[in-house]
Amino acid sequence: MNLHSQNAAALPLLQSFNNAPAEQALAMLHGLYEHSPWVVQDVLPLRPFKSIAHLKYALANAVSNASREAQLQLLRAHPELAGKAMQNQTLTAESTHEQKSAGLTHCTAEELQTIAQLNQQYSSRFGFPFILAIRGPRGTGLGKRDILSTFARRLHNPLEFELQECLRNVHRIAEIRLNDKLGYTPVIGHQIWDWHEELAHHTDAGYAEGGQLTVTYLTEAHLACARQIQSDMLLCGCDEAFIDAVGNVVGRYHGQNTNSPMLMTGSHFDTVRNAGKYDGRLGIYVPLACIQALSQAGQRLPYGLELIAFAEEEGQRYKATFLGSSAITGHFQNAWLEQRDADGISIRKAMEQAGLKVENIPTIKRRAKDYLGFVEVHIEQGPVLNELNLPLGIVTSINASARYTLEITGMASHAGTTPMNRRRDAAAAAAEITLFVEQRATADGDSVGTVGMLQVPNGSVNVVPGRCQMSLDLRAPSNAQRDALLADVQQAIATICSRRGLQYTLTPSMQASAAPSAPEWQQRWEQAVATLGIPVHRLPSGAGHDAMQIHTLLPQAMLFVRGQNSGISHNPLESTTSDDMQLAAESFALLLQQLATEHPLSTSSKP
Repeated sequence: MNLHSQNAAALPLLQSFNNAPAEQALAMLHGLYEHSPWVVQDVLPLRPFKSIAHLKYALANAVSNASREAQLQLLRAHPELAGKAMQNQTLTAESTHEQKSAGLTHCTAEELQTIAQLNQQYSSRFGFPFILAIRGPRGTGLGKRDILSTFARRLHNPLEFELQECLRNVHRIAEIRLNDKLGYTPVIGHQIWDWHEELAHHTDAGYAEGGQLTVTYLTEAHLACARQIQSDMLLCGCDEAFIDAVGNVVGRYHGQNTNSPMLMTGSHFDTVRNAGKYDGRLGIYVPLACIQALSQAGQRLPYGLELIAFAEEEGQRYKATFLGSSAITGHFQNAWLEQRDADGISIRKAMEQAGLKVENIPTIKRRAKDYLGFVEVHIEQGPVLNELNLPLGIVTSINASARYTLEITGMASHAGTTPMNRRRDAAAAAAEITLFVEQRATADGDSVGTVGMLQVPNGSVNVVPGRCQMSLDLRAPSNAQRDALLADVQQAIATICSRRGLQYTLTPSMQASAAPSAPEWQQRWEQAVATLGIPVHRLPSGAGHDAMQIHTLLPQAMLFVRGQNSGISHNPLESTTSDDMQLAAESFALLLQQLATEHPLSTSSKP
């Protein structure tokens, strides 16, 4: 299995850069950073670079570690989009190519006027030009509509955040330019990116009209996604691909014989409402790219691969979550079948309408002895890797979590005639509790606490709130740390409500144990990432994943992939690049190779 065959010319050029005299090396990467050769000059003492990814990391770090004045000079060296430099034809060759690829050299008079106004507003607000990697996450160019909407959106960012966002875009611009100079193309990453685009064509009724991606359990869009994933699995060389009794799509690529043990991998394909394209789905298509490479090479591993596209993880249409992976581990609860969606359709009915056989759900439970373990690739859904200039990270544990609903009852009374010291204000208590949750979670350093929903039922502008409803979401790297956080929050709720003369009801809605990565599987990911020349960074996952459920059956470990736009997720701005997808696929392939050479996995018998 070779994921590098399309880039045979790139590594010799990297080697030439490593070995060239300083002046020649600088000339090789001339124009990489706009009028700023100092960036390349700063990394020359760090040669030799093990890989292109290693060089990219060093270059990005040189900018991140520079003085603020040097960073500002770098930003100000960039031309405005469709600005005077473009109109006067004084852009660098690199900038000319980039602005042309985005269609900015062929703007209408109205478009030019809009861009000129945005440039002026942006420069006045921040003191440096708006910088956007206009060749985009795939390197083929953003459309003018996307560029203008991004420009308008980022005008409202805080100064420090926007400065860092510009620097992140400088890194992306340099990454694409470096690819061009070294003749490197992330071919597999492009394929994975394209698969995501194709799958995102399916979205639930009522959301497609607004251009929003929403795929909830067993809707028409969900079933269309399942059929497309099944088709993709077969086209990529899976020996079998089928949809099981809960709607999971299962693809298998057999090992050297049918008695070979299997490595389980995968993630979910359902989404939140108005979602991004990569949450969950990245963990389906990165392994599928490796299966495709194995199939094209006619290569069989000493073990089989089972790729599962889990049907449900997000809990959007129904309250139950992890429906797909729960069935795999044997934890699917029959009581869930009677849950109803907003239209009164039960899970049982939705399954029947989809042609699934509810009575077969127990039969899809897996046996641990048939598997080596479980690995999952996932977009980070956070800013850490982005801020560290790292494309990949190793998950140490999936955080324990607890969710509650809290209802506080006081006394509704007239806002004008009720003295402040005689009020029983439920909303004021909710505000105090919200602040306590924030302060207490912050004190832990790596715990998080969120009040995501806050309502005053039947509230009025001139009435002291007599009732308030709110949600609590508490997470921590271990069960003990979560429980300590929860105990302190519960005590604070009791104290605050008692002091204010209020009643309350605290109702649990979900609790999940921490899922620490199995050390041997975490180490395999670490070795794979290190082999690519990327520094190994370990971090916990604050989000829940299918790996949490599979953890009850098999040893598991996860690989995180950097997200763009400061790592935002559960949002249409969720994004990653084909370069980072390529590295994720290469890491997965290296993990597969490690397993193939390990004793006793080199035998075909089950453990």
